[in-house]
Amino acid sequence: MNLKFLLIAALILGIAGTTASYGAGEKVTIRAGHFPNITHAQGVIGQARGDFDKAYGDKATVDWKIFTAGPSAIEAMFAGELDIAYIGPNPAINGYIKSQGEALRVVSGAASGGASLVVRKDAGIKSDKDFNGKKIATPAIGGTQDVALRYWLLEHDYKLKEKGGPVQVLPLANPDQLTLFIKKELDGAWTVEPWVSRLILEGDGEILFQEKDLWPNGQYVTTHIIVSKKFLDKHPDLVKTWLETNIDITNWINENPEEAKVVINEEIKRETGKALPQAVLDAGFPRIEFTYDPIASSLYKVAQDAFDIGFLGRKKPDLTNIYDLTILNEVLKEKGLGEITVSAPKAAAN
Repeated sequence: MNLKFLLIAALILGIAGTTASYGAGEKVTIRAGHFPNITHAQGVIGQARGDFDKAYGDKATVDWKIFTAGPSAIEAMFAGELDIAYIGPNPAINGYIKSQGEALRVVSGAASGGASLVVRKDAGIKSDKDFNGKKIATPAIGGTQDVALRYWLLEHDYKLKEKGGPVQVLPLANPDQLTLFIKKELDGAWTVEPWVSRLILEGDGEILFQEKDLWPNGQYVTTHIIVSKKFLDKHPDLVKTWLETNIDITNWINENPEEAKVVINEEIKRETGKALPQAVLDAGFPRIEFTYDPIASSLYKVAQDAFDIGFLGRKKPDLTNIYDLTILNEVLKEKGLGEITVSAPKAAAN
């Protein structure tokens, strides 16, 4: 059996397996996911303070699931084990494409920014001309930062080592990147907070540039909210309450950044067993913009970049229906905020 068939079969089985949990009149259990990361701040804070449970009252309860990688969250959604998640753009794109548009919808934004290309101070990298013979890491192959780095290298006429070129891209877990920085066995890394700040403060690194410098108005999607299509169709009212609460948390973070850092760090410590150093939190937090705007244009650009470097097959993906902002715009209208519109690019064969 081919991979596409297996993925669709798993999705159908997952949907069938979850139907019993959505009985009329019953208190619904919402399986929600986030990473223990400051770029997933609304999810982290919402779990720590119980914001979503309070908003649902007797209608629903939230069963939080903690993920450390986007692909595992998408697999959980395929299996019918996850209803709502804070996640990066590339895993969402991959999940949408692999399920032929049946698995998920992007319903809101959460965060922009936070990613940078960090280089060791003594690596001899001062500009985009200095990457010959260098080893540059990303958190995971095919992930958001991995695609960004590979496309940036392509734009600057660098060939990768596996294709006979002078630059080696190494997909490495963030803790391993820091270890190799300290050992001087890695020249740079395209990664996201809090690891950008950790590489600077603990690994003697410096920012060559922030990714926001490459985007119009300095905005691009780092984290957004996805919902399984089955859950969205069955429980639009619960999704609405989630988005209302997410907007409230977003506004609270932006109005109370110092308090937000405390709540986030305490929850990260509870989830991982270790809090972030205060210096890391203080340095990284201002590099992230918390927003309910999904910044859709940047996702389409990311998808095009992934296609151009050969990560999305031979046919340009059709992402026409990946967004469903109907409920978000309903909430924004009720709150007296501006509506968000999305114009999907037309799909075409390569």
